Amino acid sequence: MSMMTTAELRGYQQICGDNGAMMVIACDQRGGMRQLLADDPEAQAKIANDVLGDTKADITRYLASEAGCVLVDPVCAVPHLVDNWVLPRNTALLIGLDASGWDVSPEGYRISKLCDGVNARKVRELGGTGGKIMVYLRSDKPEANTRNLEILKDCIDDFAREELFLVVEFLTYRLEDESKEAYEAIFPQLILDGCRMSIDLGAKVLKIPYPGSDDACAAVTKLCGDTPWAVLSAGVDHSTFLVQVESAMKHGASGVIAGRSLWKDCISLDRTVTKSRLQEIAVPRLREIQAIIDRYAKTQRRQAA
Repeated sequence: MSMMTTAELRGYQQICGDNGAMMVIACDQRGGMRQLLADDPEAQAKIANDVLGDTKADITRYLASEAGCVLVDPVCAVPHLVDNWVLPRNTALLIGLDASGWDVSPEGYRISKLCDGVNARKVRELGGTGGKIMVYLRSDKPEANTRNLEILKDCIDDFAREELFLVVEFLTYRLEDESKEAYEAIFPQLILDGCRMSIDLGAKVLKIPYPGSDDACAAVTKLCGDTPWAVLSAGVDHSTFLVQVESAMKHGASGVIAGRSLWKDCISLDRTVTKSRLQEIAVPRLREIQAIIDRYAKTQRRQAA
């Protein structure tokens, strides 16, 4: 179990709210955001990075300012979120290192990709409070993870040398020849084992998919010990995510890093529409999530005391 240094802990404190829990708005998606903004692939391909940057700026302006931290990519969003004074001075900034999409190995496994030239030093140069890396893991298939674990280890070591805060995210996935039922049956164990693999490499804060149940959340918390973990939304609908947040926080999660469940049906190529929907739909959703987090964060503080 790797403990945060003072510098890393300060970064962690800055992405947390006054209640000591994480509440981060994630909008580091690129391909996924294009799919929400346009229906057909040809139209999606025509959406330039600066359009995505404007969308992320709107999300930052209306949501991240309410949450205390935003997670963005280094391709579309920074440095102009800082240079154009979009990011409030008291809103923390996480910068994602992972590139959009993935490569495929000859065996059909997903190979994670990083943005060119983006490392801990670059995150610092862009004004980041810290970084976020995402890798794909299939803990039951050792041969699927070799390259991804190398990428993860190199990144963790790089941020440790810079004493810069890093969030480690991993996603798992269904294999081509695997049934939906078989995958769902092993999903909680894949999440638990993925946490173990990440912590063994030195991860100090985790961002993970909802493990699947109250018991699975409790198992993750027991495994993680003093390592904080946040649940991600994975694009589920808001009502579903509220149930997941309740379950995760009740059983030891340290917060939420959420994106699409908040804003997926709010963004538009018409920025006037985006701004209106973010204010009228996404902000109330955020406050519902914050109410759950605050309730359990206060309980956890009392128990710790």
